[in-house]
Amino acid sequence: MDADGRMEIIRELCSFERRLTGTDAERRAADRMAERLGESGRRVEVEPIHVHPQVGLISAAHCALGLAGSLVAIELPVLGFALSLLATTSMYLDLNARLYLIRRLFFRRASQNVVSRGKRAEAPARVVITAHLDAARTGAVYSPVTTRLFARVANAVPFVLSPSRMLFWSLAILVPVLAIRAAGVDSDLISLFQLPPTLVLLVALFALVDIALSDVVPGANDNASGVAVALSLADELEAEQPSQLDVWVVLTGGEECLMQGMRSFIRSHKRQLDGSSTYVLNLDSVGTGKVRFAIGEGPAVTYALDSRLTELCAAIAEADAEGADRFGASPLRHGFATDALQARLARIPATTITCLERGALLPANHHAAGDVPGAIDPAALDRAHGFALELIRRLDDDVGRRAGGERKTSPRPRARVAASER
Repeated sequence: MDADGRMEIIRELCSFERRLTGTDAERRAADRMAERLGESGRRVEVEPIHVHPQVGLISAAHCALGLAGSLVAIELPVLGFALSLLATTSMYLDLNARLYLIRRLFFRRASQNVVSRGKRAEAPARVVITAHLDAARTGAVYSPVTTRLFARVANAVPFVLSPSRMLFWSLAILVPVLAIRAAGVDSDLISLFQLPPTLVLLVALFALVDIALSDVVPGANDNASGVAVALSLADELEAEQPSQLDVWVVLTGGEECLMQGMRSFIRSHKRQLDGSSTYVLNLDSVGTGKVRFAIGEGPAVTYALDSRLTELCAAIAEADAEGADRFGASPLRHGFATDALQARLARIPATTITCLERGALLPANHHAAGDVPGAIDPAALDRAHGFALELIRRLDDDVGRRAGGERKTSPRPRARVAASER
């Protein structure tokens, strides 16, 4: 598939307007992408899942509970501490899609994953190429001015920063402060430490409600671009299949409500996703900029994505920088969450390939109304496709070398198997 073919997929996906998680538009987009995969000769299943799509309101509920705990603690310190502890615990588990507490108070909607299994189940290893189908809501906090300002701040501080981390750590800071209040200690110093996180939660509450009431973006870069590259990789790998890899393609729903589609996929296929022989390659927002490969991510704390997969990414980037420099690739450690995080939490080697412009913290037009097909750079799609394809080819060679080495160092078990087969 060439650049025109990838752009055609992006335009087609964006024609399903308002494809928010759990909507009919998302379902129709998933069905169409399943048809496209089927047309390339792959077997495809559309697997139903259930999601909580109200991510803005869910986060707002956590902020409201923490804010209430901070205010109540002035008169009822023990109750205020309990409320802040509940909000912090629930938000941490929710951000990592581990366990849902407050989220369970919100209604569920039907969504779906498009799953195309490989044809070589007996292969030594499996690579899962994934990208999410759903689009997000916009909001005032995603304006270009706000995004640029936040990027300057995040690039200036010596630690990884993101909006979700600001919310989580504001809640987390309140817990020990209110615990001291609950222990009977009250002073101006305690009030001084309590004030900043309380103000952050108050501002965040209004911003999150604004997001929940805002329109759905077209989602050309985030993430029709990732889907387009995933399908182009599927086409190329179908024509020239790796010798050591079973290639799966998974297009997830529910990523924008904190990776619920990938969470469901991993849980329903856990027997087939052995962490010692499965690799997840996620494609997200690859429509503008140079290639970045994630080595660490997480909306609350950083989870390292270091694995053989990222080692191969680094090797490709280094070799490319010394040669034609086609990809401009470099590692990325960020405070956001992609579908790769769910694989990492399941102990499956994973990374996310994205594209960023120089100095940017977020992909171009992130959650903005301007995220339209006309803003996509076909050259960025080519870079992402080329880098991902090179990664899969190198992974295939690497698996073959290791499989060959294992056979050479353990001939006797192999002989016994051959004898039993005879």
